[in-house]
Amino acid sequence: MAKIIAVANQKGGVGKTTTSVNLSASLAATKHRVLLIDLDPQGSATVGAGIAKNGFSLSINEVLLGEASAKDAIIKTTWAFDILPSNGNLTVAEVRLLKSDQRELCLKEALVDVSHDYDFVIIDCPPSLNMLTVNALVAANGVLVPIQCEYYALEGLKSLLGSIERIKKAANPSLSIEGLLRTMYDGRNRLTIEVSEQLLRHFGNKVYQTVIPRNVRLAEAPSHGKPVMNYDKRSQGAVSYLALAGEIIRRYAEQGQPVGIGAIEG
Repeated sequence: MAKIIAVANQKGGVGKTTTSVNLSASLAATKHRVLLIDLDPQGSATVGAGIAKNGFSLSINEVLLGEASAKDAIIKTTWAFDILPSNGNLTVAEVRLLKSDQRELCLKEALVDVSHDYDFVIIDCPPSLNMLTVNALVAANGVLVPIQCEYYALEGLKSLLGSIERIKKAANPSLSIEGLLRTMYDGRNRLTIEVSEQLLRHFGNKVYQTVIPRNVRLAEAPSHGKPVMNYDKRSQGAVSYLALAGEIIRRYAEQGQPVGIGAIEG
């Protein structure tokens, strides 16, 4: 059964989609079976994985509305992971879900038939707590929170943690924080260091040891429709996301929950 990880933050511009795409590619590079779900109507994860927004007839929109199965809508990418793509049509599902019964369970139910085909399912959430994000949090085992080390990011984190706690009480008792990922990290910046220290004090080992630096190659890769490891495998961004994948896999192993057949050396 797949580990389902929602990549979420109610604040935009923190590297959420960048993390979703590059973590998926890095986990796939370690021989794990990975499905990336683009749950944002902007479709940025879809484009970042090299899939044109108008290059498919079925998407996560039809899956959520019960008009297609997840198996029918999944696309194989060039980068060894699969994707449930998205485009602007997803706004239709967002509106119609509000009027349906058990609307928060649509994604969870759609994944029942495919979750056994993967080791990891990574969900790229929109930057707001709407019904799409609620669906992701109800379906997920854990939440990976990308966070930029700045003051306003901490304020957004408080709001997200409150939302997660409400979802946990109402619909998904097993939901937990997978980890906090420091993104766009600049170790020369005093505020970055101070906020990083605050995160470590308050959240301890929930903060990943891996940090994702500001990196030109990482910023360029989406415009080429490639994960950074396939754009420039020697870049700091590529190395960092591979390290994150390794850290996630080791954490599961330490918890007695080894995932799939992949192996991390070292």
